[in-house]
Amino acid sequence: VAQRNAGAASKTVRPKKPAEEPAARGPDVDSLGFQAMDRNVPGLSHVILQKLNMKSYEDYKSAMDGRKSGSDFGIRTYFDMFHKMEDTFKFCAECKKLPDALPDPKSLRRCKRCQNVYYCGVACQRANWPLHKKFCKKLKLVALDRLVEWLVFTGDIPFPTETWTKPARDVEGWEDWFSMQEQLEEKLGAVLTGRYMTLLWANAGKPRPEDGELRESVRRLVTDFHSRPLTIGLGLRLFGIDPLAKVLTVHVVGASHVETLNTRLTDYDELTRMFPGHQGVEVVMVGVDVVDGPVMRPPLAAPAPQGRVYLSSYKGLYHDFWESHVETKLAARPDLVVGFHPGFHACPDLLAGWLPTLLLLRDYCLPVLFTVYSEQELKSSLQILVELETHIMGYAANPFASLRPEQVYSSPNKAPVYCSSYYIALLGPVASAVPAVEELEDGD
Repeated sequence: VAQRNAGAASKTVRPKKPAEEPAARGPDVDSLGFQAMDRNVPGLSHVILQKLNMKSYEDYKSAMDGRKSGSDFGIRTYFDMFHKMEDTFKFCAECKKLPDALPDPKSLRRCKRCQNVYYCGVACQRANWPLHKKFCKKLKLVALDRLVEWLVFTGDIPFPTETWTKPARDVEGWEDWFSMQEQLEEKLGAVLTGRYMTLLWANAGKPRPEDGELRESVRRLVTDFHSRPLTIGLGLRLFGIDPLAKVLTVHVVGASHVETLNTRLTDYDELTRMFPGHQGVEVVMVGVDVVDGPVMRPPLAAPAPQGRVYLSSYKGLYHDFWESHVETKLAARPDLVVGFHPGFHACPDLLAGWLPTLLLLRDYCLPVLFTVYSEQELKSSLQILVELETHIMGYAANPFASLRPEQVYSSPNKAPVYCSSYYIALLGPVASAVPAVEELEDGD
């Protein structure tokens, strides 16, 4: 759950560095997230590190990279885990003071309606209410989902799913998807009555919500879990790529701990339910922040096993991976490239880090699908892609966007965002950027 603390941060491929300096890297998006937190709530990053039993940001990065075991977090009980997580949200939403800055650190009081934001006193709560009331109901869902998300790590979520009874082209969104799940209410009920749901509310320090609220939370988190594989499936359909016709390779570019922390080898099996009878799909996670774990295995040089989704990864820059693996045929050329929240719009340093990859994807005319969190991020990303003379095939709201709301961590009173809210489809350079026949040099 620690990776959520930096908020809904974007991810990046970093600038290429000389071979003799493998440890040196460009701007780290998590460090940018920590800096943004401290701008909003001075000292908050230190509180987070302290609660995670870490002395420095380097310790945090080690944990995110899979080099630091969970036992090092200093968490001994479920109660301890949930309370340490909640402690990192304890700051006054109005004056931004942390508990240690108050005469009585225990004087912070939580909003009873949303169970999410805190205030150091009545004066701050009243001053903040005109703003907070716009988001209070939504932030209640955020706080609930933040706790129920633990059941993803215990394996209770997602519940077992069914082979799609409709062709992928006829499944227009989550309502259609849920309608294909047999015995849905029984499956949701099993999650609600499970051991870990009981442990959660025995230790969370908050009253257990009504079953109806918990069912809706589980549903939202199920969409959050399956959003990435179904967005890949959407990309295949948009580009007319048929999984039943041949073995496919998908590259997830800019992959980080968000895609790879605690990822199991079966996490993208929904693609098999989506395309029953497919010839085999390999999904390769490529990025400098890929976490060590089950998916940390080399990409396949041979076709993926028929009827299976095979996950592999490469820890490094995408253009390096292309040179060392794709061009040498150690890995297959991709049929589709997907980037979940690439974040190259966020600042010039991140764009500079992404530039070699964006140009490679453009110049090799690879089908590309990027996702973004918000309409503003969509506009900013489109502007950059236009300036790079990339052919934008289309963009739209993603029917398989996560339904789980996420708050801007240290500025809760803003509209929550949703993972993969919009997609952008790209294919090669714009026509005006392609040289005419008379401009091409003779090959002799």
